[in-house]
Amino acid sequence: MKRSTHRILTTHVGSLIRPAKLLNFVRARQEGQSFDEKAYEKFLTDCVAEVVRRQAHAGIDIVDDGEFGKSTSWSLYALTRLSGFEQRPIKPGANPFARGADRERFREFYEELEKPNERIWSNVTTQDVVCVAPIHYTGLGELKRDIENFKAALKDVKAEEAFLPVAAPSSAIPDRKNEYYRNDEELLIALAEALRTEYKTIVDSGILLQVDDARAAVTYDRMVPPGSFDDYYRWLSRHVDVLNHALEGIPEDRIRYHVCWGSWPGPHTTDVPLKKIVDLILKVRAGAYLMEAANPRHEHEWSVWKDVKLPDGKILAPGVVSHGTNVVEHPELIAERIVRFARVVGRENVIASTDCGFAQEQFNRRVHPSIMWAKLESMAEGARIASEQLWTRPTRSGVERQASVS
Repeated sequence: MKRSTHRILTTHVGSLIRPAKLLNFVRARQEGQSFDEKAYEKFLTDCVAEVVRRQAHAGIDIVDDGEFGKSTSWSLYALTRLSGFEQRPIKPGANPFARGADRERFREFYEELEKPNERIWSNVTTQDVVCVAPIHYTGLGELKRDIENFKAALKDVKAEEAFLPVAAPSSAIPDRKNEYYRNDEELLIALAEALRTEYKTIVDSGILLQVDDARAAVTYDRMVPPGSFDDYYRWLSRHVDVLNHALEGIPEDRIRYHVCWGSWPGPHTTDVPLKKIVDLILKVRAGAYLMEAANPRHEHEWSVWKDVKLPDGKILAPGVVSHGTNVVEHPELIAERIVRFARVVGRENVIASTDCGFAQEQFNRRVHPSIMWAKLESMAEGARIASEQLWTRPTRSGVERQASVS
Protein backbone atom coordinates (compact mmCIF):
# COMPACT_ATOMS: atom_id res chain seq x y z
CA MET A 1 0.00 0.00 0.00
CA LYS A 2 1.42 3.35 -1.06
CA ARG A 3 2.18 6.01 1.54
CA SER A 4 2.60 9.78 1.27
CA THR A 5 6.38 9.61 1.23
CA HIS A 6 7.11 12.87 -0.61
CA ARG A 7 3.66 14.43 -1.03
CA ILE A 8 0.12 13.92 0.23
CA LEU A 9 -1.65 11.30 -1.87
CA THR A 10 -5.36 11.55 -2.67
CA THR A 11 -8.15 9.02 -2.88
CA HIS A 12 -11.90 8.81 -2.24
CA VAL A 13 -14.31 6.34 -0.70
CA GLY A 14 -15.61 4.64 -3.81
CA SER A 15 -19.10 5.21 -5.12
CA LEU A 16 -19.35 7.84 -7.87
CA ILE A 17 -22.41 9.18 -9.70
CA ARG A 18 -23.45 6.96 -12.62
CA PRO A 19 -24.01 8.31 -16.15
CA ALA A 20 -27.68 8.67 -17.11
CA LYS A 21 -27.48 6.15 -19.97
CA LEU A 22 -26.00 3.52 -17.66
CA LEU A 23 -28.91 4.07 -15.28
CA ASN A 24 -31.33 3.46 -18.15
CA PHE A 25 -29.93 -0.04 -18.53
CA VAL A 26 -30.10 -0.63 -14.78
CA ARG A 27 -33.68 0.63 -14.57
CA ALA A 28 -34.77 -1.65 -17.40
CA ARG A 29 -33.23 -4.66 -15.65
CA GLN A 30 -34.81 -3.84 -12.29
CA GLU A 31 -38.24 -3.33 -13.88
CA GLY A 32 -38.03 -6.58 -15.85
CA GLN A 33 -37.96 -4.86 -19.22
CA SER A 34 -36.11 -6.28 -22.20
CA PHE A 35 -32.77 -4.70 -23.11
CA ASP A 36 -29.64 -5.51 -25.08
CA GLU A 37 -27.36 -7.33 -22.62
CA LYS A 38 -24.32 -7.09 -24.90
CA ALA A 39 -24.86 -3.36 -25.36
CA TYR A 40 -25.06 -2.98 -21.58
CA GLU A 41 -21.82 -4.88 -20.99
CA LYS A 42 -20.02 -2.84 -23.66
CA PHE A 43 -21.34 0.44 -22.27
CA LEU A 44 -20.39 -0.57 -18.71
CA THR A 45 -16.82 -1.26 -19.84
CA ASP A 46 -16.67 2.14 -21.55
CA CYS A 47 -18.13 3.91 -18.50
CA VAL A 48 -15.55 2.37 -16.18
CA ALA A 49 -12.76 3.45 -18.51
CA GLU A 50 -14.14 7.00 -18.57
CA VAL A 51 -14.65 7.30 -14.82
CA VAL A 52 -11.12 6.05 -14.13
CA ARG A 53 -9.75 8.52 -16.66
CA ARG A 54 -11.68 11.39 -15.06
CA GLN A 55 -10.43 10.50 -11.59
CA ALA A 56 -6.84 10.61 -12.80
CA HIS A 57 -7.49 13.87 -14.65
CA ALA A 58 -8.96 15.37 -11.45
CA GLY A 59 -5.75 14.55 -9.61
CA ILE A 60 -6.85 11.47 -7.67
CA ASP A 61 -3.89 9.15 -7.03
CA ILE A 62 -5.67 6.04 -5.73
CA VAL A 63 -8.70 5.31 -7.90
CA ASP A 64 -11.55 2.82 -8.23
CA ASP A 65 -14.23 1.88 -10.76
CA GLY A 66 -16.88 4.14 -9.23
CA GLU A 67 -18.73 0.96 -8.18
CA PHE A 68 -20.44 1.13 -11.59
CA GLY A 69 -20.79 -2.64 -11.92
CA LYS A 70 -22.79 -3.13 -8.74
CA SER A 71 -26.44 -3.98 -9.21
CA THR A 72 -27.73 -1.60 -6.54
CA SER A 73 -26.38 0.06 -3.38
CA TRP A 74 -22.98 -0.26 -1.73
CA SER A 75 -24.43 -2.86 0.68
CA LEU A 76 -27.45 -4.45 -1.01
CA TYR A 77 -25.37 -5.35 -4.09
CA ALA A 78 -24.49 -8.49 -2.11
CA LEU A 79 -27.98 -9.83 -2.88
CA THR A 80 -26.80 -10.58 -6.42
CA ARG A 81 -23.60 -12.25 -5.21
CA LEU A 82 -24.87 -14.42 -2.36
CA SER A 83 -27.34 -17.29 -2.26
CA GLY A 84 -29.82 -17.83 0.53
CA PHE A 85 -31.80 -14.58 0.55
CA GLU A 86 -35.19 -13.51 -0.76
CA GLN A 87 -36.87 -10.10 -0.82
CA ARG A 88 -40.39 -9.38 0.40
CA PRO A 89 -42.45 -6.19 0.58
CA ILE A 90 -42.02 -4.39 3.88
CA LYS A 91 -45.18 -4.19 5.93
CA PRO A 92 -46.54 -0.65 6.49
CA GLY A 93 -44.85 1.01 9.45
CA ALA A 94 -42.18 -1.69 9.76
CA ASN A 95 -39.38 -0.28 7.62
CA PRO A 96 -36.11 -0.80 9.59
CA PHE A 97 -34.38 1.88 7.51
CA ALA A 98 -36.87 4.49 8.71
CA ARG A 99 -36.05 4.25 12.40
CA GLY A 100 -33.42 5.77 14.65
CA ALA A 101 -33.06 8.50 17.26
CA ASP A 102 -32.11 11.15 14.68
CA ARG A 103 -35.14 10.29 12.54
CA GLU A 104 -37.41 10.41 15.57
CA ARG A 105 -36.26 13.88 16.61
CA PHE A 106 -36.44 15.31 13.07
CA ARG A 107 -39.37 13.29 11.75
CA GLU A 108 -40.89 16.12 9.69
CA PHE A 109 -37.55 16.81 7.99
CA TYR A 110 -37.09 13.17 6.97
CA GLU A 111 -40.66 12.90 5.70
CA GLU A 112 -40.02 15.90 3.46
CA LEU A 113 -36.58 14.68 2.36
CA GLU A 114 -37.79 11.27 1.28
CA LYS A 115 -40.90 12.20 -0.67
CA PRO A 116 -40.68 10.81 -4.22
CA ASN A 117 -39.39 13.38 -6.69
CA GLU A 118 -37.56 13.50 -9.99
CA ARG A 119 -34.22 14.24 -8.33
CA ILE A 120 -33.48 11.50 -5.85
CA TRP A 121 -31.17 12.72 -3.08
CA SER A 122 -32.10 10.06 -0.56
CA ASN A 123 -33.69 6.66 -0.77
CA VAL A 124 -35.32 4.35 1.77
CA THR A 125 -35.48 0.67 0.87
CA THR A 126 -38.97 -0.79 0.47
CA GLN A 127 -38.09 -4.51 0.64
CA ASP A 128 -37.42 -6.83 3.55
CA VAL A 129 -34.52 -9.23 2.98
CA VAL A 130 -34.90 -12.67 4.56
CA CYS A 131 -32.37 -15.50 4.77
CA VAL A 132 -34.22 -18.69 3.80
CA ALA A 133 -31.38 -21.02 2.74
CA PRO A 134 -27.60 -21.59 3.17
CA ILE A 135 -25.43 -18.57 2.32
CA HIS A 136 -22.79 -19.15 -0.34
CA TYR A 137 -20.87 -16.78 -2.57
CA THR A 138 -22.27 -17.01 -6.10
CA GLY A 139 -21.09 -13.72 -7.60
CA LEU A 140 -17.67 -14.58 -9.00
CA GLY A 141 -18.79 -13.94 -12.55
CA GLU A 142 -19.98 -10.42 -11.78
CA LEU A 143 -16.97 -9.71 -9.57
CA LYS A 144 -14.45 -10.92 -12.15
CA ARG A 145 -16.18 -8.81 -14.81
CA ASP A 146 -15.74 -5.76 -12.60
CA ILE A 147 -12.08 -6.59 -11.99
CA GLU A 148 -11.43 -7.07 -15.71
CA ASN A 149 -13.16 -3.80 -16.64
CA PHE A 150 -11.21 -1.96 -13.96
CA LYS A 151 -7.85 -3.42 -14.92
CA ALA A 152 -8.45 -2.58 -18.58
CA ALA A 153 -9.23 1.01 -17.61
CA LEU A 154 -6.10 1.29 -15.46
CA LYS A 155 -3.87 0.58 -18.45
CA ASP A 156 -4.69 3.98 -19.92
CA VAL A 157 -4.04 6.15 -16.86
CA LYS A 158 -1.25 6.90 -14.45
CA ALA A 159 -2.51 6.01 -10.98
CA GLU A 160 -0.49 5.33 -7.86
CA GLU A 161 -2.80 2.50 -6.81
CA ALA A 162 -6.27 1.06 -7.31
CA PHE A 163 -8.96 -0.26 -4.97
CA LEU A 164 -12.36 -1.92 -5.07
CA PRO A 165 -14.88 -1.33 -2.27
CA VAL A 166 -17.15 -4.06 -0.90
CA ALA A 167 -19.25 -4.41 2.25
CA ALA A 168 -18.26 -5.67 5.69
CA PRO A 169 -20.34 -8.51 7.20
CA SER A 170 -22.14 -6.07 9.51
CA SER A 171 -23.06 -3.83 6.57
CA ALA A 172 -23.80 -6.32 3.80
CA ILE A 173 -27.56 -6.71 3.39
CA PRO A 174 -28.36 -4.68 6.54
CA ASP A 175 -31.45 -5.32 8.66
CA ARG A 176 -31.65 -8.81 7.23
CA LYS A 177 -34.04 -11.26 8.81
CA ASN A 178 -33.25 -14.89 9.61
CA GLU A 179 -35.54 -17.84 8.88
CA TYR A 180 -32.89 -20.48 8.17
CA TYR A 181 -30.02 -20.50 10.66
CA ARG A 182 -30.53 -21.45 14.29
CA ASN A 183 -29.68 -17.92 15.39
CA ASP A 184 -28.35 -14.61 14.04
CA GLU A 185 -24.83 -15.47 15.14
CA GLU A 186 -24.73 -18.50 12.85
CA LEU A 187 -26.06 -16.38 10.00
CA LEU A 188 -23.38 -13.74 10.60
CA ILE A 189 -20.55 -16.30 10.54
CA ALA A 190 -21.91 -17.86 7.34
CA LEU A 191 -22.15 -14.44 5.73
CA ALA A 192 -18.59 -13.55 6.73
CA GLU A 193 -17.20 -16.78 5.37
CA ALA A 194 -19.04 -16.29 2.09
CA LEU A 195 -17.77 -12.71 1.76
CA ARG A 196 -14.21 -13.92 2.33
CA THR A 197 -14.34 -15.25 -1.25
CA GLU A 198 -15.03 -11.73 -2.50
CA TYR A 199 -12.32 -10.17 -0.34
CA LYS A 200 -9.67 -12.69 -1.33
CA THR A 201 -10.52 -12.55 -5.04
CA ILE A 202 -10.00 -8.78 -5.11
CA VAL A 203 -6.65 -8.95 -3.31
CA ASP A 204 -5.45 -11.89 -5.39
CA SER A 205 -6.13 -9.79 -8.50
CA GLY A 206 -3.56 -7.24 -7.31
CA ILE A 207 -6.13 -4.59 -6.38
CA LEU A 208 -6.50 -3.11 -2.91
CA LEU A 209 -9.55 -4.27 -0.95
CA GLN A 210 -11.70 -1.60 0.71
CA VAL A 211 -14.17 -2.86 3.30
CA ASP A 212 -17.09 -0.46 3.76
CA ASP A 213 -18.74 -0.52 7.17
CA ALA A 214 -21.18 2.33 7.76
CA ARG A 215 -23.23 0.07 10.02
CA ALA A 216 -20.35 -0.04 12.50
CA ALA A 217 -21.19 3.51 13.60
CA VAL A 218 -24.81 3.85 12.42
CA THR A 219 -26.05 1.00 14.59
CA TYR A 220 -25.60 3.16 17.68
CA ASP A 221 -28.33 5.51 16.41
CA ARG A 222 -30.57 2.52 15.67
CA MET A 223 -29.89 0.78 19.00
CA VAL A 224 -29.59 3.52 21.64
CA PRO A 225 -32.20 4.10 23.05
CA PRO A 226 -33.76 1.80 24.14
CA GLY A 227 -30.47 -0.07 24.38
CA SER A 228 -27.42 1.22 26.24
CA PHE A 229 -24.00 2.23 24.98
CA ASP A 230 -22.62 -0.97 26.52
CA ASP A 231 -25.08 -3.01 24.46
CA TYR A 232 -23.91 -1.26 21.31
CA TYR A 233 -20.22 -1.57 22.22
CA ARG A 234 -20.59 -5.33 22.68
CA TRP A 235 -22.38 -5.55 19.33
CA LEU A 236 -19.62 -3.64 17.54
CA SER A 237 -16.85 -5.59 19.26
CA ARG A 238 -18.38 -8.86 18.08
CA HIS A 239 -18.72 -7.60 14.52
CA VAL A 240 -15.09 -6.46 14.47
CA ASP A 241 -14.08 -9.98 15.48
CA VAL A 242 -16.25 -11.45 12.72
CA LEU A 243 -14.78 -9.08 10.13
CA ASN A 244 -11.27 -10.05 11.18
CA HIS A 245 -12.28 -13.68 10.79
CA ALA A 246 -13.40 -12.92 7.23
CA LEU A 247 -10.07 -11.18 6.53
CA GLU A 248 -7.87 -14.02 7.82
CA GLY A 249 -4.99 -14.80 5.47
CA ILE A 250 -5.21 -11.48 3.61
CA PRO A 251 -2.21 -9.17 4.17
CA GLU A 252 -3.19 -6.12 6.22
CA ASP A 253 -1.33 -3.76 3.88
CA ARG A 254 -3.76 -4.73 1.09
CA ILE A 255 -6.85 -3.72 3.11
CA ARG A 256 -8.56 -0.34 3.58
CA TYR A 257 -11.34 -0.05 6.17
CA HIS A 258 -13.94 2.71 5.78
CA VAL A 259 -16.22 3.90 8.58
CA CYS A 260 -18.76 6.70 8.31
CA TRP A 261 -21.93 7.67 10.15
CA GLY A 262 -24.33 6.58 7.44
CA SER A 263 -23.81 9.43 5.01
CA TRP A 264 -27.47 10.40 4.69
CA PRO A 265 -28.11 14.17 4.46
CA GLY A 266 -29.62 14.65 7.90
CA PRO A 267 -28.84 16.34 11.23
CA HIS A 268 -26.89 13.40 12.75
CA THR A 269 -27.37 14.72 16.27
CA THR A 270 -27.34 11.21 17.73
CA ASP A 271 -24.15 9.87 16.11
CA VAL A 272 -21.82 7.95 18.40
CA PRO A 273 -18.64 9.97 19.12
CA LEU A 274 -15.51 8.66 17.44
CA LYS A 275 -13.57 8.67 20.71
CA LYS A 276 -15.92 6.04 22.11
CA ILE A 277 -15.33 3.49 19.33
CA VAL A 278 -11.92 4.34 17.86
CA ASP A 279 -10.29 1.52 19.84
CA LEU A 280 -12.53 -1.03 18.13
CA ILE A 281 -12.01 0.51 14.69
CA LEU A 282 -8.26 0.17 15.11
CA LYS A 283 -8.68 -3.51 15.98
CA VAL A 284 -9.74 -4.21 12.39
CA ARG A 285 -6.91 -5.92 10.50
CA ALA A 286 -6.38 -3.18 7.92
CA GLY A 287 -3.48 -1.13 6.66
CA ALA A 288 -5.48 2.08 6.22
CA TYR A 289 -8.50 3.57 7.98
CA LEU A 290 -10.80 5.91 6.05
CA MET A 291 -12.76 8.08 8.47
CA GLU A 292 -15.49 10.67 7.96
CA ALA A 293 -13.95 13.98 9.12
CA ALA A 294 -15.10 16.89 6.92
CA ASN A 295 -18.76 17.43 7.77
CA PRO A 296 -19.66 19.85 10.59
CA ARG A 297 -20.83 17.06 12.88
CA HIS A 298 -17.48 15.26 12.90
CA GLU A 299 -14.76 17.66 11.75
CA HIS A 300 -13.77 18.43 15.34
CA GLU A 301 -12.88 14.79 15.89
CA TRP A 302 -9.45 15.20 14.29
CA SER A 303 -8.37 16.02 17.85
CA VAL A 304 -9.14 12.43 18.91
CA TRP A 305 -5.83 11.48 17.30
CA LYS A 306 -3.97 13.68 19.80
CA ASP A 307 -4.85 11.12 22.47
CA VAL A 308 -5.10 7.96 20.35
CA LYS A 309 -1.92 6.65 18.77
CA LEU A 310 -2.25 5.47 15.19
CA PRO A 311 -0.60 2.03 15.23
CA ASP A 312 2.84 1.80 13.66
CA GLY A 313 2.75 1.14 9.94
CA LYS A 314 -0.91 2.14 9.56
CA ILE A 315 -2.38 4.92 7.39
CA LEU A 316 -5.15 7.38 8.22
CA ALA A 317 -7.23 8.62 5.28
CA PRO A 318 -9.54 11.27 6.76
CA GLY A 319 -12.36 12.83 4.82
CA VAL A 320 -11.26 16.36 3.95
CA VAL A 321 -14.10 16.89 1.44
CA SER A 322 -17.78 16.30 2.18
CA HIS A 323 -20.03 14.40 -0.21
CA GLY A 324 -23.10 15.87 1.48
CA THR A 325 -23.03 19.55 0.47
CA ASN A 326 -23.06 21.27 -2.91
CA VAL A 327 -20.58 23.83 -1.61
CA VAL A 328 -17.13 23.08 -3.07
CA GLU A 329 -14.54 23.26 -0.32
CA HIS A 330 -11.75 25.79 -0.91
CA PRO A 331 -8.35 24.15 -1.53
CA GLU A 332 -6.81 26.15 1.32
CA LEU A 333 -9.42 24.82 3.76
CA ILE A 334 -8.70 21.30 2.51
CA ALA A 335 -4.98 21.91 3.02
CA GLU A 336 -5.64 23.08 6.58
CA ARG A 337 -7.54 19.90 7.31
CA ILE A 338 -4.77 17.72 5.87
CA VAL A 339 -2.02 19.55 7.77
CA ARG A 340 -3.93 19.20 11.04
CA PHE A 341 -3.92 15.43 10.70
CA ALA A 342 -0.32 15.32 9.47
CA ARG A 343 0.86 17.27 12.51
CA VAL A 344 -0.73 14.70 14.79
CA VAL A 345 -0.06 11.35 13.11
CA GLY A 346 2.82 12.18 10.72
CA ARG A 347 2.70 13.31 7.12
CA GLU A 348 3.68 9.89 5.65
CA ASN A 349 0.69 8.37 7.43
CA VAL A 350 -1.98 10.63 5.89
CA ILE A 351 -3.85 10.22 2.60
CA ALA A 352 -6.53 12.78 1.71
CA SER A 353 -9.99 11.32 1.07
CA THR A 354 -13.70 12.11 0.98
CA ASP A 355 -16.16 11.52 3.80
CA CYS A 356 -18.21 8.99 1.88
CA GLY A 357 -19.35 8.06 -1.61
CA PHE A 358 -21.16 10.57 -3.81
CA ALA A 359 -23.80 7.98 -4.81
CA GLN A 360 -24.48 5.29 -2.22
CA GLU A 361 -26.66 3.47 -4.70
CA GLN A 362 -27.19 3.78 -8.42
CA PHE A 363 -30.25 6.05 -8.34
CA ASN A 364 -29.12 8.04 -5.32
CA ARG A 365 -26.75 10.99 -5.49
CA ARG A 366 -25.72 13.56 -2.91
CA VAL A 367 -24.52 16.37 -5.23
CA HIS A 368 -24.68 17.23 -8.91
CA PRO A 369 -22.10 15.32 -11.00
CA SER A 370 -20.32 18.51 -12.03
CA ILE A 371 -19.93 19.43 -8.36
CA MET A 372 -18.57 15.98 -7.53
CA TRP A 373 -15.72 16.46 -9.99
CA ALA A 374 -15.09 19.99 -8.76
CA LYS A 375 -14.77 18.68 -5.22
CA LEU A 376 -12.24 16.02 -6.25
CA GLU A 377 -10.23 18.60 -8.18
CA SER A 378 -10.28 20.93 -5.17
CA MET A 379 -9.09 18.09 -2.95
CA ALA A 380 -6.15 17.44 -5.27
CA GLU A 381 -5.23 21.13 -5.19
CA GLY A 382 -5.57 21.18 -1.41
CA ALA A 383 -3.25 18.18 -1.17
CA ARG A 384 -0.72 20.02 -3.34
CA ILE A 385 -0.84 23.04 -1.03
CA ALA A 386 -0.53 20.83 2.06
CA SER A 387 2.40 18.97 0.52
CA GLU A 388 4.22 22.23 -0.06
CA GLN A 389 3.69 23.20 3.57
CA LEU A 390 4.65 19.80 4.95
CA TRP A 391 7.69 19.08 2.80
CA THR A 392 9.20 22.38 1.68
CA ARG A 393 8.07 25.15 4.02
CA PRO A 394 9.26 25.69 7.58
CA THR A 395 6.86 24.02 10.00
CA ARG A 396 6.19 24.18 13.70
CA SER A 397 8.85 22.80 15.96
CA GLY A 398 8.73 19.04 16.11
CA VAL A 399 6.50 18.47 13.09
CA GLU A 400 9.25 17.31 10.73
CA ARG A 401 10.78 15.24 13.49
CA GLN A 402 7.45 13.59 14.27
CA ALA A 403 6.73 12.94 10.61
CA SER A 404 10.15 11.41 10.02
CA VAL A 405 9.77 8.85 12.79
CA SER A 406 6.12 7.96 12.08
